[in-house]
Amino acid sequence: QVQVAESGGGLVQAGGSLRLSCTLSGRAASNYVMAWFRQAPGKARECVARVSRSGDSTFHADSVQGRFTISRDNAENTVYLQMNSLKPEDTAHYYCAAGPIWSCLQVQYDYWGQGTHVTVSP
Repeated sequence: QVQVAESGGGLVQAGGSLRLSCTLSGRAASNYVMAWFRQAPGKARECVARVSRSGDSTFHADSVQGRFTISRDNAENTVYLQMNSLKPEDTAHYYCAAGPIWSCLQVQYDYWGQGTHVTVSP
């Protein structure tokens, strides 16, 4: 059974940094495209970033381009989201997901974690 677990969220001031981690268990992470999604209160869940199975290809949403970086360590079955220059509008619940398709569509992801919350204060 594949399980996804996120960690690293918390409260940070605007301009600060956080690193989220996502660990996959039950199957090798290298089998999956991995992505980070986020959902702010009252808003739809959005795709923030995704990384290919090998880690050679990445995608970052325009809203986080240049500030967030997704990466992976397949030996550790872990995916990271380094978040720099955080803004109050980055406040959201962040979810990690694993799936077979290079996509930002939620329906393409089979396995999801419970998420970790990020709050950015002004």
